[in-house]
Amino acid sequence: MNQILIIYTGGTIGMMTDPKTKALKPINFEQIMENVPELEKLNCKILVHSFEQIIDSSNMNPEIWCELAHLIRDNYDNVDGFVILHGSDTMAFTASALSFMLENLAKPVIFTGSQLPISAIRTDAKENLMTAIEIAKAKKHDRARVPEVCIYFDYKLFRGNRAFKYNSSKFEAFRSPNYPILAESGVHLKFSLNDIRQPTEDHFIVHSDLANDVAVLKLYPGISPKVVENILSADVRGIVMETFGAGNTTTDQWFIDLLKNAINSGKVILDISQCKVGTVELGRYETSKELKDMGVANGYDMTYEAAITKMMYLLGQYKEPAVIKELLETDLRGELTIS
Repeated sequence: MNQILIIYTGGTIGMMTDPKTKALKPINFEQIMENVPELEKLNCKILVHSFEQIIDSSNMNPEIWCELAHLIRDNYDNVDGFVILHGSDTMAFTASALSFMLENLAKPVIFTGSQLPISAIRTDAKENLMTAIEIAKAKKHDRARVPEVCIYFDYKLFRGNRAFKYNSSKFEAFRSPNYPILAESGVHLKFSLNDIRQPTEDHFIVHSDLANDVAVLKLYPGISPKVVENILSADVRGIVMETFGAGNTTTDQWFIDLLKNAINSGKVILDISQCKVGTVELGRYETSKELKDMGVANGYDMTYEAAITKMMYLLGQYKEPAVIKELLETDLRGELTIS
């Protein structure tokens, strides 16, 4: 019988309304189980690890990502897959981070949660939880069907580092416009076999070193030199720059000079687009040619969540800016498509 480890961190899925205050408050996993008696009908053994302190996902941080990675490492040989219950607000960040931290992953790590508490009459929590477990235990020829870090929500399975939360009021909370869904739940589970990534080596490795000295420079028309200078001069090693369209920025000389100074001082700058669909094409327009020439890294079609966590991961592994830039532009875990 398959064994699945459920890791319960918190989130809306594990909340109920306090009868006195009418506010949502966390419940323990035993109370979740009471609301889903159908779990006993699944043909697998469910193991549970519940965080000592149940958290709202707004309080998620790299230390907790490391705790999750270590839990997966310590239980890796004893279970067939993992389901992580997590708040939806920062789920894409955590899923992206773990995708980089877990190298040569050969077992499913499925994140899920809900938009309504599991005790609510119209909750989406039951279906999300049940199907996430079904996917985590799914095998073919004794191999996991989806050996990836994924997000399952509203009948769709997404690659974790390709998804982002786009809606806080619909059950369809996540989208992945630049990469196909990996599976869809209907009468049957339908897997998109050609889109699922397989490990290239057997040796599973967990990387725990992350560096959060990352800043974000989001451009807008009329941004002042003072604002840009303050961000670029911050005591960080990496900067994610959210640009226009296909990676374009202003060509004002003061802006170009500030970027060059930051790169020359050893900072790594990654260019991603503010557009949710499409890719960065450095050098396609005159407004991005200088960025390419000075050594700004091309983020291609990475999500903001993947860009931030990949930068943290690489800064934790390497010191040389040239190496970090090269790896930022390399497809490590299926997070980008090189055009």
